[in-house]
Amino acid sequence: MMKTAKLALTNLRTGSPQTLGAIRLVPICRDRAPGDLRIRLRDLVPAPAIVSLDGAPGEPGLKYVSYVPHGLVVAHTKDGAQASFGTTLGEERGARGRCVNLLHRMVKREDDVREGATSTARFRLLPLHLAMEGFLAHHFGGPDIAWSEYSQHAIRRGLDPRAESSVRGRSLPGFEAALRVFEMHPTQVGVMIFVADALASVFVVSHPSDYRLLHRSVLEDFFGQLVYEYGLLYPETPPIETPLHEERIASISDLRAEVARARGEWEEYARLLADGLFRREVRVETVRSMAPFRLERFMPDFDPDEECHLGERIVRDDGTVEYMKTFRLSAAQVRRAHLLEQLARAGWNLGDAAARLRCTRDELVKRLDNAGFGYLLAPHVLRASGTAP
Repeated sequence: MMKTAKLALTNLRTGSPQTLGAIRLVPICRDRAPGDLRIRLRDLVPAPAIVSLDGAPGEPGLKYVSYVPHGLVVAHTKDGAQASFGTTLGEERGARGRCVNLLHRMVKREDDVREGATSTARFRLLPLHLAMEGFLAHHFGGPDIAWSEYSQHAIRRGLDPRAESSVRGRSLPGFEAALRVFEMHPTQVGVMIFVADALASVFVVSHPSDYRLLHRSVLEDFFGQLVYEYGLLYPETPPIETPLHEERIASISDLRAEVARARGEWEEYARLLADGLFRREVRVETVRSMAPFRLERFMPDFDPDEECHLGERIVRDDGTVEYMKTFRLSAAQVRRAHLLEQLARAGWNLGDAAARLRCTRDELVKRLDNAGFGYLLAPHVLRASGTAP
């Protein structure tokens, strides 16, 4: 079930930004980490992965195919007790020796571990791929009505196959060096990643100890083509300096006030740069409920004139963000999603969709073909618009 909401980093605060070349990292800190939700990395065999979305691995059914370097194992308790991972944390069972990773579902429950009177539940998720799979599945079924303008492929199989591309974090210019040399705060649980002051991603976990282990894992995350190009085009980002005014400091309380002022300016700066993610409402889908937590994935309305970020998060009942990971779509990805969304809202009627987009029917056909959706249309429609010979 979908709902709309605005994203927020509830009960978190941002620290002083650090800049190297085009990369600016803003630490996200948590002053209190109860420890009843913990997150660990699970390495996978370095090979492409085939994730079975329905049915068992290796059997026919809907599949998601991508390079998936690792998963995350989430351990949590219901009663607020410390969560633990037991002794079985390791690689995905049955993966070694294969040239592909065969995985079952984006989120998969794992066995409970009993430790005395407390019980820790665990599940494995595939970070960012959970959000991307939701994006690719958006309107995946294609036309609900067998309009004559659509190809037999579109009528029978919808958008299958639906594909998008991305860039590995390790390929972002200067990103690896920035992660290596930047100072990590004692209470840091996440980071905002900016490339040439464009928000590339937000990553948050529940506990500072978990973040220290996962800090460099973002190198294996995927990023949008847009931020990669920003990194190439704008190799230097001006540093942010928030000096303490010596003339205002005559006592410890004055020093505290100056430090508070500087922190306030950092918070304001981070809020301003990340406005494209937090200002707009997003559509939120609950993937898994495990009181007092919810695993959700979200996506925005696909407006070509706005920043569009999708992602996933784990939220406590009081709104505290325990986990978040986001991905910024490129302009071409937003345009494709916008076209599909307008088609779906028009009931896949080309004339009505063209009216919504304020263009002619032939112009819409050309836009669909240029966006890579020409295979959805019948040959006579492409020929009539002058798109096909």
